[in-house]
Order: sequence, then structure tokens, then C-alpha cells
Amino acid sequence: MDSSANVSERQVQAPSLAISTVIFALRDDTATGRPEIWLPLVRRIRQPHLGRWALPGGPLDGRESLQDAAARNLRETTDLDPTYLEQLYAFGGLDRSATQRLVSIVYWALVRPEQADLARASENIQWFRASEVAGLAFDHDEIVAYALGRLRGKIEYGSVAYHFLGERFTLAQLRGVYEAVLGKQLDPANFRRQFRSAKDIAPTDEVLQGGRNRPPRLYRYTGARADPPGVDDGTGAGRRTGTAPGTGARKPVGVPGAKPAEVVAEAAGGPS
Repeated sequence: MDSSANVSERQVQAPSLAISTVIFALRDDTATGRPEIWLPLVRRIRQPHLGRWALPGGPLDGRESLQDAAARNLRETTDLDPTYLEQLYAFGGLDRSATQRLVSIVYWALVRPEQADLARASENIQWFRASEVAGLAFDHDEIVAYALGRLRGKIEYGSVAYHFLGERFTLAQLRGVYEAVLGKQLDPANFRRQFRSAKDIAPTDEVLQGGRNRPPRLYRYTGARADPPGVDDGTGAGRRTGTAPGTGARKPVGVPGAKPAEVVAEAAGGPS
């Protein structure tokens, strides 16, 4: 029997719901020492898209909330517990899957470098530079691009940058986050002047030890670590509904130890 449903069959089938997550972390480039944005991907182990890389994801369990499902999926595939988890979009284009109508509720997450270093990696779970991701399964190229756009938009006005950092950080480390996210170098002197006067960070009495030069002062973030629950439109204007580009999907609003190998395999082979 043909595995692809024809048009009339697809129209009467109930949509299948899945959860996918885009996970961003900063890792230093081995050549330049500058931080770059990376994300983990899972290799598909069954059709459709056998052998292609995809975002971590899987079917939605009817007994858990959307956010709980996203957090569970992260733990099962990467062992990660993100410092930031927010709903991004619902992607539900009519042609996302050849077999049935598939709607994915997509979350995006941020983790600190030390968390990313502890994340599970294997033949079927690997980290990639976000700037080099291409040819992913389903419409995941589009999802990653959209998540990067959201990240770049929110870093200008929210607390997003600080979720990549620890409780104490230098202004140079903070500048490195902004440069990695925005994809350009920033003038160090101008950056220091701007953030020394920022209301949401404060100097501590501590300095960063171990360098060859004068040790830089450590700062701490004094604002709210998490943005309000729900989905923001990326402009700072608050919650809205909208349509994800090219998907026809409405933007959802208002949802704020290693696992066995077979669990990872299921996530890599299920809908996403």
C-alpha cells in the first residue's frame, strides 16, 4: 500500500500533533576563541527523511502540557535542562508531511556553555553551528531561521542574553554573547559605556582571576531572569497572534540523568 495519503484522505484525517525544540548554546570557536551559536540535532532513523538531521522532537503525549512535553523531550534526547524555554510558533503547513497533516508546536531554549558541554552526544545526536545548518528534515531549516530571528530580536530588549551566562560575568563575556547572536563585532569601548549605565546589571566586588592582564570586574544581572509566560512577537510590544511565514500556521499564545537509548531513537523517528 502506498505510504503517502492522497489529497482527499489527508483532508479527512485528524492532524497529528508534535513537539519540536530549537536549543541554542554558545561555544567558543577553536580557531578564533570567539563564541558562536550552536544547536543539537538528531539524526532520523526511519522514514520519512531517513538519515537526515532534524530538530529534537516527538509526538505530543495527551497527558502533559505543551511546555512539559518540550522539557521532557529535551531531557530524553540531550539530557539538557534549559535556563530559558519559550513557545516559538505552531508550524502547520499542509505539505509538511507526506503521510498526514502534521502540526508541530515549536519551543526554543537557551542553555549555558557548561550545560551544553554536559549534553549527550552520539552518532545520532550531534551539535552544529547554527550558521551552517542546512538540508534538515521536514521544514526544520525554516524553523531554525525563524528561531534565530526571534533570538536576534529579543536580545535587544529582553533578558535573553543573560540566560547564556552564569550568575557572574564580565562585560567582555556579555559583549561576546551579543556579537555571537547579532553576527557582528561591537566596539568594546562603546559597549562598556552603554552597559555600565544599564539599570539591570550591577558591578560586584569580585574580579575574574586567571588572566595575564589586569583582572576584569565581574557583574551580575539584577533584572528578571525570565520574560513573562506566553509568546512574544519579537518586537517588544507584548503578546500577539500572527502567521508564521510560509506555513499558514497561527502563532500560539499563552503557553509559557541519561535516558535509555530507545527513547532517543523514538524521538529521532517520530513526527517532528
